[in-house]
Amino acid sequence: MDKHEKVQLVWFKRDLRIADHRPLREAARRGRCLCLYVYEPEFIGAEDFDACHLDFINESLRELRENLQQRGGELLLRVGALPDVFAALHREHSIEAIWCHQETGNQITYARDTRVIRWCRDAGVAHHEIPQNGVVRRLKDRDGWSRTWSARMSEPVLAVPDHIASVEVRDRGDYQTPPAFQLAPSTKHGVQPGGESIGKETLRSFLNTRGKNYSSEMSSPVTAEESCSRLSPYIAWGCLSIKQIHQAAERRSQAIRRQKSLGTAAEPGWLKSLAAFQGRLRWHCHFAQKLEDEPRIEFENVNRAFDGLREDEFNEAYFQAWQRGETGYPMVDACMRSLHHTGWVNFRMRAMLVSFASYHLWLHWRRPALYLAKQFVDYEPGIHYSQFQMQAGVTGINAVRIYSPIKQVQDQDPEGRFIRRYVPELAEVPPEYLAEPHKMPPILQQDVGCVIGQDYPEPIVPHAAAYAEAKQRMYAFRKRAAVREQSQHVLQKHGSRRRMRRR
Repeated sequence: MDKHEKVQLVWFKRDLRIADHRPLREAARRGRCLCLYVYEPEFIGAEDFDACHLDFINESLRELRENLQQRGGELLLRVGALPDVFAALHREHSIEAIWCHQETGNQITYARDTRVIRWCRDAGVAHHEIPQNGVVRRLKDRDGWSRTWSARMSEPVLAVPDHIASVEVRDRGDYQTPPAFQLAPSTKHGVQPGGESIGKETLRSFLNTRGKNYSSEMSSPVTAEESCSRLSPYIAWGCLSIKQIHQAAERRSQAIRRQKSLGTAAEPGWLKSLAAFQGRLRWHCHFAQKLEDEPRIEFENVNRAFDGLREDEFNEAYFQAWQRGETGYPMVDACMRSLHHTGWVNFRMRAMLVSFASYHLWLHWRRPALYLAKQFVDYEPGIHYSQFQMQAGVTGINAVRIYSPIKQVQDQDPEGRFIRRYVPELAEVPPEYLAEPHKMPPILQQDVGCVIGQDYPEPIVPHAAAYAEAKQRMYAFRKRAAVREQSQHVLQKHGSRRRMRRR
């Protein structure tokens, strides 16, 4: 390589794939490329990061490296702060431009991106940051956002470059394991593996077989494990793009409609399920847009008039019991323990976990949000904090939803298949007592080997009283003039225009 030949640097972040990757295509057609992933100690050491995330990233990076090598490219792995890593590579290789995707991340990545932009300007390196989903950077208002989302999702899915001209490097770098960052190894053993090919296979199985009953089976943890798409980690870490998934679902819907028009009976349920799934894809970007527009909601109530609602009443003992899955409410505990094992639980059960922490235990949302961020393999800041605040009731524009952990057992797992799997203490408890095992007669507790207070906890708080008090406090707060006034500002900035038109 000519020492003076300038190169293109492709910076991989939450986009660990080669298909539908515009930065890679744009860089590859301009000359020799440095393809780079940086293990950033500040990012990995943050309080919302877990070893399970690093394991998934590494699995995805291994496949990414192989895919690049098959096309003549190479993936460099480096450890360090940015832009320091870029500066070192620039001294060695004379970088002409950095190509990357936009990222709606946490405050750490936001500050890092700001430093990178400043360094590029000072170093005379072009910086190209390209959208990869429906989130719009520097959005002035939400009017027209839905049309922009649809237009982006209709753009062609970009093919993989046939050839990637690589820059010769002396050290391509090694994969970094959790101990390198003083992280304890992950204790999760049922986690979905990372990688682009597994993401594609997961999409195929959902669209062709597993997703038929998605709309009716996504709420119960018993059926959701198979009937939900299970694509969230591949979206969160960019093994697949939202556009790829949306268009694949659209092709499947069109194929089913063609079958029906030709008189060929399609299996019932598919069109309804696919429509519900595609709505969730739009929903994903809608919620990420909130954090993109207002990064402070990672730390503060989106509706600041709710400040003081819970902050001064945080009960550490309640929080620890909730974390351990020892609240005395079987569905809450089963969901938390399943997260400890698999790093995933379906959306309704996530909402119930947040609801229980926020209302029954009256915990301010910030620390529970950080804890669940570490449990979710599919943790994505843009979704996480917006969703958490909605479920905690501090937006002022969403309905207050206080889930009954008792009713959720009766509605979603009446036979206890999910609960018994993750709370084995309750294995022999009769179904009629499974929602409230503390109501078993003492002799029955002895017979089934589950003595409440000994083998399984008493309820941490009484459901009816906690439910009633939380409801009373929330609605009293929502009546305040300051809350109502601030809610109008939140609605104007973050509200869904599609929903407003339906009303």
